[in-house]
Amino acid sequence: MKFLLFAVYITLNAGACLCTNVRPIGNNTISKFNSSVFNLHDLSSVTVRPSIVSQQVLWQSGEADVNIYRCPLLTYTPGGNLLVVAEGRKGTGDGGLKFIATRRSSDEGFEWATESFIHDDSFGGMEDNLGAVLVDDVRKEIYIFYIICAHPDTCSSSEVPSLMYVKSKDDGISWKPAVNVTAIAGPKNFAPGPGYGIQKKLDPHKGRLIVCGHGGTLEVNGNFCLLSDDHGKTWRWGAEMLPIPAYTNNQNGDFVPDECQPIELPDGSIMLNTRNQYRFHCNCRMVSRSYDGMETIARETIGFDEALVEPAVSASILSHLGVVFFSNPASETSRTNMMLRWSYDNGTTWSGQLPIWEYASGYSCLTAFPEYAGFAKQKYLYLVFEKGKESYTDMIEFVRISIDGTL
Repeated sequence: MKFLLFAVYITLNAGACLCTNVRPIGNNTISKFNSSVFNLHDLSSVTVRPSIVSQQVLWQSGEADVNIYRCPLLTYTPGGNLLVVAEGRKGTGDGGLKFIATRRSSDEGFEWATESFIHDDSFGGMEDNLGAVLVDDVRKEIYIFYIICAHPDTCSSSEVPSLMYVKSKDDGISWKPAVNVTAIAGPKNFAPGPGYGIQKKLDPHKGRLIVCGHGGTLEVNGNFCLLSDDHGKTWRWGAEMLPIPAYTNNQNGDFVPDECQPIELPDGSIMLNTRNQYRFHCNCRMVSRSYDGMETIARETIGFDEALVEPAVSASILSHLGVVFFSNPASETSRTNMMLRWSYDNGTTWSGQLPIWEYASGYSCLTAFPEYAGFAKQKYLYLVFEKGKESYTDMIEFVRISIDGTL
């Protein structure tokens, strides 16, 4: 499975062209695997042998008058716990009434507290959509971003599309009142994620908070990123990747970046892995890269990874211990076959795969504990995904995965 290296030229009416040339993404910085123990100070080689340790259904659609649960988000917390977030939908579509629910685990996912609620638009007509979860490791704070009135035809006439966040200073136990980011950063119909935001650990712009998503103005889709260099006091818009054509009703075969997930690579650059909404070039993932902390996306890096097939769906990607992990329904035609893949060279090639669920599968989110949590926690990956036998909206399941194959 090789990373596609190609050039595509799209001539626009104005005579301009988009030249996309994806090149291998530098040398990987990886950790040594030795007798089932990672030596985090020897950055030479690592071999992983992922295996599923446990699985648990966190939400079941149809329970407690909830039609379906969707769009699961998952993160570690600064206090060493796990936090999962999901939409509870009163209907089935992306528009309509919903609430945002969370659950926490203090034992690495073996047991989960009962759900708590962050936002409920059942009576306000605000029609919320998840979303992205973000950890500020410096301040030990957690953000959950969501948009209200993303589909103006289904929300109250008094509401306008607005990006919101809630913040927790006590490890996700309680949440401060919602903040309207649109009033700070400026108007965009921006749907964050779905997935997680990142805090840069390396230069350039070390410490920066980054949340990427799709949407834009009411007239154009595309990828956009939100940035903060003062731990969330202020926010501004950064990199964007617009569709082609930009200001029109897009159709199959158009270049339209959609839901996306950023990761920071060992050289401090950021890779953006994106849903290929209208299957431009292939039924596979878009990839791009930023060298300036998501101020801009380097045009010459925009391309496609033909090894990562997809049916146009949200996916997750995670850089952990120098290995890049990727999860999605690995099918070109249907939301089935949830798969975990891994790469030792920053996604240039994919070295292995672990089947998670062969039947109906939808959105997913990966997380792992950072280095400060200690090796005992670092040796696991955690995955949540939409799962079912007939429909991928039947349930949301949590999966605990051993990286080295040991329990």
